[in-house]
Amino acid sequence: MNYTQICKAFNDLTVTELYQLLKLRSEVFVVEQNCVFLDTDDKDYACHHLLLFDNDQELVAYARIVPAGKSYAEASIGRIVSSKKVRGTGVGKILTQAAIDQTKKIYGDVPIRIGAQYYAIKFYEQSGFKIDGEIYDEDGIDHIEMILS
Repeated sequence: MNYTQICKAFNDLTVTELYQLLKLRSEVFVVEQNCVFLDTDDKDYACHHLLLFDNDQELVAYARIVPAGKSYAEASIGRIVSSKKVRGTGVGKILTQAAIDQTKKIYGDVPIRIGAQYYAIKFYEQSGFKIDGEIYDEDGIDHIEMILS
């Protein structure tokens, strides 16, 4: 399947795009993963937002590109999420590579740090990320920091 990719700074998002990305994040992180947390953490304003739309113009995957100093010392990619209906189709790999490419386009050839859910280590290693830290709990889910140098 082909996906339409859009990457925008927060202030360039349309109201509809903002609603769609917040809805997808809530569907997965709050409802599906049963995590009670405040997703709107005030970092969104400083970030770029990568959206992948399917052929029906429905948002099916999303990642937040975070500048250095906002979450970590390095630039980072966060809120990496895909809709249940496209999981297992390779969209996660497409999204991750697009997020890496966009981060480098925006910030140059810099290291990229992520806070990965522990179960997804092998997935992120396929994109070149390496473990760089210890397991920690975030909202009841084991995470680990990884870096792409």
